[in-house]
Order: sequence, then structure tokens, then C-alpha cells
Amino acid sequence: MDELLKTIGEKVAAALPGAVVDQAWAFGELTLTVDLARNLDVLTFLRDDPAGQFVSIIDLSGADYPEREKRFDVIYHLLSPKLNRRIRVKAMTDEETPVASATAVYRGADWYEREVYDLFGVLFVGHPDLRRILTDYGFDGHPLRKDFPMTGFVEVRYDDQEKRVRYEPVRLPQEFRQFDFLSPWEGPPLPGDEKASGR
Repeated sequence: MDELLKTIGEKVAAALPGAVVDQAWAFGELTLTVDLARNLDVLTFLRDDPAGQFVSIIDLSGADYPEREKRFDVIYHLLSPKLNRRIRVKAMTDEETPVASATAVYRGADWYEREVYDLFGVLFVGHPDLRRILTDYGFDGHPLRKDFPMTGFVEVRYDDQEKRVRYEPVRLPQEFRQFDFLSPWEGPPLPGDEKASGR
């Protein structure tokens, strides 16, 4: 446990009562779980507090836990070059509740929030240009959600005759095969096959 980060975590909790829901340690870094409505207060405090100066956003990511009522975690990774320390801030939300955009606090959060919106479907209110960044504009769904089908919904191909990109429903023409994983090879018995059959 890093005493400096512990002190900063306690300072945030004291300065913003009710904003920090939980504090946890993992891999030598502090994770502050914050109330969704107060995420900008915590981020602003961490950036502006002279003892911390977490002025750089390293990453903003999402995580999906579909079994929870608030299924999404929005996770901010911040760096203090002055202290050479990192801190993690986490807020939880559901499919309908938007998260306040961190672009007002960290301008570098712009594309990160677009990525989380595109891949998880988390909405960021106050974002200057919230649109897809990795998938196509007409893409159906959010591919990093746990309930997103592994094959997707459509396949994309370029049609040489029509000279354009075509979107077609995914077709799986090959049926699922049953494999014998103990000895999948056809032909004469191989050395070691007797071990699989118990002879």
C-alpha cells in the first residue's frame, strides 16, 4: 500500500463527502469508486489539488457486468507526473443513465469516451461530438457487451460489380461439428491412442 496514495484517497473522501463510495488497492494502485453524479467533482479535485496534481488522463475504459443492475463500469486512469503515481477512478452506470463527460476536466478524454460509447453503448452527456469511432456509423449494437453475439449481425464485403460496400446478414453455412478431442485424427491408430481408450 502506497502511503502517499492512501493520504490522497482520504483527502478526496474528506473534501467531497458522499462522493467516494469505496477505496480499494490492486497492483499497488488505488481505485476510488465514486458516485456517478459526483464523478466530475472527484476528477476535478484530483487534477487541481496541489498535493496530487493528477493532470494527465492515461486511459478511460469500460467494463460490462450484465448480471448487475448497474452493468457498466466507466474507469478513468489518471497520472500525476509530479508524484509519478497513478490512480484509478471508477463509476457505475446502467444502459439508460448517462455519465457526465470528463472532456470539461480532461480534454484528452474526448476519443476515449467515444470509444466507450461505441463499444459498450455508455452515453456521455456534455460530450462535444459523441459518435462512433471504431465501428461503422450504421453498425448495429455494441461489440464489447457480453451479450453481443460472437458473429455479429452483419458481414461487410466490397462488391466489384456494383463498385460499393455491401452489408448482408451473417450466414453460417457450415453446421457445428462434433469433435473427438482425445484422438481427432482419422486413419490408422497413432502411438499414444491406447492411453485414451484405457487399454
